[in-house]
Amino acid sequence: PNTMKATIITDQQGRTSWTDALRPGRTHDATAARNEGIDICFQHFRDVEVLLDDGHLGLRRDHPGRAVTPPRKGNKISPPETLEARLRARHWHSSKRISVEHALADHKRWKQLIRWTHRREMLPATHQAIAGLVSDRATAA
Repeated sequence: PNTMKATIITDQQGRTSWTDALRPGRTHDATAARNEGIDICFQHFRDVEVLLDDGHLGLRRDHPGRAVTPPRKGNKISPPETLEARLRARHWHSSKRISVEHALADHKRWKQLIRWTHRREMLPATHQAIAGLVSDRATAA
């Protein structure tokens, strides 16, 4: 396993609210969210709506209306109006999620994380330290 992924939660302005320790990249996003306790948060915070990417379709199924992922792309046999409606809905979702994507990019822009060449055991601590710096910088701005 050469890849490692992190889950990052931001607010609407793209400020980092929470990040977890890194996990193997082969772990599915929805599974990681359940293992990290995010799934349980939906039970306690019923008024929260969370914009997620396509990797969290299982959470959308389990928490309809609160775990919001983009609609699936239409297939070749879909009517043109269905394809257009789904395209508009996907565009709306991505425009609402852009601040989240910018927050993710803030973490990845740090030179230390662009190309990790050190011991794998050190990556989670380095990621957590950088996440703290990104969060502090976003709060101060």
